[in-house]
Amino acid sequence: QVQLVESGGGLVQAGGSLRLSCAASGRTFNSLGMGWFRQAPGKEREFVATISGSGGYSYYADSVKGRFTISRDNAKNMLYLRMNSLKPEDTAVYYCAARPASGTHYSSAVYDSWGQGTQVTVSS
Repeated sequence: QVQLVESGGGLVQAGGSLRLSCAASGRTFNSLGMGWFRQAPGKEREFVATISGSGGYSYYADSVKGRFTISRDNAKNMLYLRMNSLKPEDTAVYYCAARPASGTHYSSAVYDSWGQGTQVTVSS
């Protein structure tokens, strides 16, 4: 498995921006497909974005497309999520996840390593 540690969450006003980071260790980072997921109170965990091991492919949930950008720095074993134009409905705990294959995927079931999560709160 991979050890994942998220950071960068916080409280921001609607329309603001945040950048989440995820530090990875324990496996060759560029061999891992990575994803961001989120879970709001009383709701199931949902897919946000995914990126391939090389960083050449990425996909987004419709709800964040055009506002969020997933990226990675394989030299630093880091995953990022840049979030712009934040809305109150983006409020959730955000998790980074790793899967033992280099491709992208939107299903949480294929990810076998998860971080502890970081809280993002967007006020109106």
